[in-house]
Amino acid sequence: MKRTPLLNRHLSKLVASLGHLDEIVIADAGLPVPPGVGVIDLAVSPGIPGFFDVFEALTWELVVEQAVFAEEAAPELVTRIEVKLAHWAAETGKPIEPVRVSHDDFKHRSQRARAIIRTGEVTPYANIILVSSVPF
Repeated sequence: MKRTPLLNRHLSKLVASLGHLDEIVIADAGLPVPPGVGVIDLAVSPGIPGFFDVFEALTWELVVEQAVFAEEAAPELVTRIEVKLAHWAAETGKPIEPVRVSHDDFKHRSQRARAIIRTGEVTPYANIILVSSVPF
């Protein structure tokens, strides 16, 4: 059994397969998935699991260099993301660059993601691209 809180084997396999600068997307229930991009669909019903449930679980295993999210995201969502990024940076000693882009640019960039993790989140623009880093 694993020691970290991330129990989903598909998410663990995804994280283990990432190299430096690979990108994954944590998405709300409505983000379109580009053709050719794999999906790990965790959505059960509206709000389950929520965006931050998945975001928090991934923090235990993924080293992040950059986080990309839409300018259109609600201020409370952005604040919570930025607090988590600051917490990660403090824990690892490595800064995490937050990048804000238009939602259209976000959707375009998601075409190069290794995978999209679909949550049950129904908050508009509750999506983030996490760019993997290295632990050294």
